[in-house]
Amino acid sequence: MKVVSIVQARMDSTRLPGKVLKKVAKSSLIEILLNRLKQSLEIDEIIVASSVAKSNDPLEYIVNKIGYYCYRGSEVDVLSRYYSAAKLLKADIIIRITGDCPLIDPELVDQCVLRFKETGVDYLSNINPSTFPDGLDVEVFSFSALEIAHKEAKLAIEREHVTPYLINHQQFSRTNITNPKDLSHFRWTVDEPEDFQVIAKVFDFFSPNIFFSWKEVLELQLTNPNLFKDNLQFNRNDGTNMGQGQKLYKRAKKIIKLL
Repeated sequence: MKVVSIVQARMDSTRLPGKVLKKVAKSSLIEILLNRLKQSLEIDEIIVASSVAKSNDPLEYIVNKIGYYCYRGSEVDVLSRYYSAAKLLKADIIIRITGDCPLIDPELVDQCVLRFKETGVDYLSNINPSTFPDGLDVEVFSFSALEIAHKEAKLAIEREHVTPYLINHQQFSRTNITNPKDLSHFRWTVDEPEDFQVIAKVFDFFSPNIFFSWKEVLELQLTNPNLFKDNLQFNRNDGTNMGQGQKLYKRAKKIIKLL
C-alpha cells in the first residue's frame, strides 16, 4: 500500500503572510518541515498541496527546487485539493500534515501510520482528543474514505479543513493516539508572529541540527520555559475555529492596537 504525505501550505496566511518561506537555521520553514518528514520510514512519497493563487508561485518554486512536487488546486476547497493530489500519486494511505508544523516528528508520524495499518480503521489521528503539543498534529486516512468525503461533504468547514467529514460521520471507523501526559497546552505551531519567534529560538538552540526529536523539544521547554513564553496568549486551533472574516477582523484589530 502506497503511503503519501500531503502537506498543505500557502503564502496567503491572514495572520502571518508568507510564513512557510520564513527562514530559520538558514532554511525556509517548508524546507525544514519537508526534510524532517523525509526521515520517516513509513512514507513512500511527499507532496505539497497549495492553491492556484499566483501568490503561491514562490512557494512552488522553492518546493520544486529542493526536490519535491507541488500540486496546485482550489484555494478554498482544500478537500478537493487533497483528493486530487492523492489521486495523482495513486495513494492508498494519506497522511495530512499542515505547513505550519515545522517541528513535525517523523517517528511520531511512523507511530501513527503503523497503528493505522494495525487497526484497519478509516481514520486515525493524534488530535481527537489532543494530547500532544500543538504543532505535532498528524492525521492518517485511507484514500477510499477521502474519496467518499470528497463526493459527499457539503459544508464549507468540511471542504476547507479536509477532515471534519471523516471525524463527524459514523460511517467511518476511527481511533486516536494519545500521549500518556496531556501536553496539548504547549504551542509549537506557527500561526502568529509570536509563534515564529518561539520556533526560531528552538532551531537556534539546536543549530545546526534540524533533526532533533519532539521529546528533545519538550525537555527544552521544561528546562528553559522562557524560550517559549512569547506565544502563551494564544489558544490551540484559533485559526480552525474562526471563519475567514473573523481571521481578517482579528488581524485588523491587532494592527489598530499597535498603531
